[in-house]
Amino acid sequence: MDQETFNLSIRKFLKMVGVNSQREIEQAVQKAIEAKRLKGEETLPARVTLEIPALGVRVPFEGEIKLR
Repeated sequence: MDQETFNLSIRKFLKMVGVNSQREIEQAVQKAIEAKRLKGEETLPARVTLEIPALGVRVPFEGEIKLR
């Protein structure tokens, strides 16, 4: 295994996940505010699960997203 290639690949994957997740969250929150389903002051529970089937990895991460 080439450690540098491995580390760069992980970073690239995490960056893609982070950027795309942020965009999806921002768009969903904006639509919910426009539809008056949110006021813009909420704290939203959030959950993400990392899965790598070939390694038998399935790890949940939980947190919250504060709008104010």
